[in-house]
Amino acid sequence: MNLNHHIAGMPAGYLFAEIARRVKEYEAAQPDSRVIRMGIGDVTRPLAPSVARAFADAALGMATVEGFYGYGPDGGYPFLIEQIIQHDYASRGVSLGMDEVFVSDGAKTDTAALQELFSADATIAVTDPVYPVYVDSNAMAGRLGRFENGSWGRLVTLPCSFENGFVPELPKERVDVLYLCYPNNPTGTVLSKAQLQVIVDWARANETLIIYDAAYKAFITDPDIPTTIYEVPGAREVAIECCSFSKTAGFTGVRCAWTVIPKELKGRLPGGGSASLNTLWRRRCGSKSNGVSYPVQKAAAAIYTETGRQEIANTISYYQENARLLLDTLQKTGLKLAGGVHAPYVWLKTPGGMSGWDFFDYLLKTASVVGTPGEGFGTSGQGCFRLTAFSTRENTQEAAARVFDAINKL
Repeated sequence: MNLNHHIAGMPAGYLFAEIARRVKEYEAAQPDSRVIRMGIGDVTRPLAPSVARAFADAALGMATVEGFYGYGPDGGYPFLIEQIIQHDYASRGVSLGMDEVFVSDGAKTDTAALQELFSADATIAVTDPVYPVYVDSNAMAGRLGRFENGSWGRLVTLPCSFENGFVPELPKERVDVLYLCYPNNPTGTVLSKAQLQVIVDWARANETLIIYDAAYKAFITDPDIPTTIYEVPGAREVAIECCSFSKTAGFTGVRCAWTVIPKELKGRLPGGGSASLNTLWRRRCGSKSNGVSYPVQKAAAAIYTETGRQEIANTISYYQENARLLLDTLQKTGLKLAGGVHAPYVWLKTPGGMSGWDFFDYLLKTASVVGTPGEGFGTSGQGCFRLTAFSTRENTQEAAARVFDAINKL
């Protein structure tokens, strides 16, 4: 049989799989060490009690005739979509239709799958550093050309660094699709409404589609920073937005998210004419997905109750305090830092010109702390490192102290 040579030609190893391999080797060689993981962005706080109760009640109801549900409606149950629209959009002055929101099992799933709507020769642009899924999914489809000398031949990258304040400079050439993630993974940075307006205006002028990943929006504390790109005038004409309950409500192991595709969004067809991206996505989902289970969607809807909102706010505050602890400790090292204010990630410039992977190995062997090398997120991540606030308070305090001591030993 013939195989997908685009996947075969990808660089070996997903970033977090390589991290896991190195940690496993270290733990085997140092069985008495207590490794603190501050790398992968998985949550540690349990589900909110009201959410867990809704989950359990719905699951138990499935054992009764009147409480049983089979295949759900296309796009998700109305009871969840209504809550999403009311609390995540209408509260910010954004109007959405029920048929513009699609419930799914994860923002990662959707940001990876949306590329199926693009033509094979579409030109893709991403910020750099970047969440690897945006790149990998398009590479697997063959849009990025060959991977040579550490980069993809047909990928347009927009460097974001300490030097430019992590604000991407827009490409001078025309691109078909631009992926954005704000609050940003991995740098933890955000864009103001004015900065987003510049990007939206550029996208409208150049007929470029924006894929906007807002999975971390619950961590934004400044009311003037948009929590959805649709707060920016004109965004409905050019942007798809992906959101998730994973980091907001601890659904990394439960799986529930949503994607917004406004009906104004259209794309060109070969030979002329256009088509609605909303219609194409609904057609694609109908063929490839049976949606998210009823108990999971009931659990997600419970997040929006008065009790659920308070419980979720407490959880977010817990992680925000962890981020503050990391920032306060690392600021004493004199290293360049970003993020940690409106996001659960702290991005730092490695000491002494070390590469991110060298610093990873140094911290693992010296402090038994795991972080994420910046090189895993792109060329502009060289010499940088990511730490996550998704840990327990005790582990965050101890890890911060260990990292501080390890840096001071250099």
